[in-house]
Amino acid sequence: MTSSDAPSAGAAPAGAPPAIRLDRLSKNYGGSYAVHDLSLDIAPGEFFSLLGPSGCGKTTSLRMIGGFTEPTAGTILLSGEDVTALPPDKRNVNTVFQSYALFDHLSVADNVAFGLKRKGVGRAEIRERVGVMLERVQLGGLGDRKPGTLSGGQRQRVALARALVNRPQVLLLDEPLAALDLKLRRRMQVELKQIQREVGITFVFVTHDQDEALTMSDRVAVMNEGRVEQCGTPEDVYEHPTSRFVASFMGTSNLVPGTYRDGQVVLDCGPALPVGDRGGVADGSSVSLSIRPEKIWLSDFEPGMALVRGVVRETVYSGPTTTYLIELAPGVTVSVLEQNTDRSRMEDRWSGGESVEIGWRPEHCLVLE
Repeated sequence: MTSSDAPSAGAAPAGAPPAIRLDRLSKNYGGSYAVHDLSLDIAPGEFFSLLGPSGCGKTTSLRMIGGFTEPTAGTILLSGEDVTALPPDKRNVNTVFQSYALFDHLSVADNVAFGLKRKGVGRAEIRERVGVMLERVQLGGLGDRKPGTLSGGQRQRVALARALVNRPQVLLLDEPLAALDLKLRRRMQVELKQIQREVGITFVFVTHDQDEALTMSDRVAVMNEGRVEQCGTPEDVYEHPTSRFVASFMGTSNLVPGTYRDGQVVLDCGPALPVGDRGGVADGSSVSLSIRPEKIWLSDFEPGMALVRGVVRETVYSGPTTTYLIELAPGVTVSVLEQNTDRSRMEDRWSGGESVEIGWRPEHCLVLE
């Protein structure tokens, strides 16, 4: 799916233009496209994520919105105004970078006030706005501290406060949580979403972390090789991927090769299985059957389930869950995820070499060409 074919963002309120409209936006470097024909509408107040692997064009897209990179073609509109040719300081947009880019010689309060001072805002208003913003990001009382004395999460909040205090129309965030450890990053994901809801500003968030995008976003655009492969709500993109790339990139998805015939997929490894959504695939097409690990059952099968036998090759315990790698045929292995909620079964996990039967509901699998 090309970006121009991808579903557009949620509609703005009646009569209001999108907060951001990208119309056939492209960036070419020496004959190679970093971003190609990108068209998106992002609604006012939306938390929108650009998700994809390194080199997919997500940061280049963000930099073009911010005015730091000049497009080769296409237009950028902010609330209906064409800003394609405007420099960054003429756009009502602020950016939070991965490095935070704080001034270590200035206090926290002076870092937050930096943009307001450059705009010539009065001292009393600066003091009030900085105080309010520091409280909002849970840094009240730390205004006199220097950034070097703060934790990584606190420095991230200072950078966020410095951007938000200017009351931008749009806030761009370029992997701002990437440098944090896992526990802090997860906490900051929740806090950042809460702050976004409170201030009501459109956030455009760049990340390569699928869990991060699913946790925080109203909608996600999955990018690959400079194009949007799929755009939708986190649930839509995860549960209903429209391509092999999206299915494999958004978490873990088992892709089992086969051929589609008469409402079934005849797997290359043997059995013919009923399927639900076949996405317009024609009879006789070579396909991949996509099924998420958490959708596969190892016991207590229900009538009508698709069943297939395999051999356990690996058991991986990871606290809340256990993952089984099950070989259906030479070269065809699927991953099965079970929650460790039933204590009576904790001592009875499947072991390597055991023959097992697995099953899933036909509506939980997708057929991808």
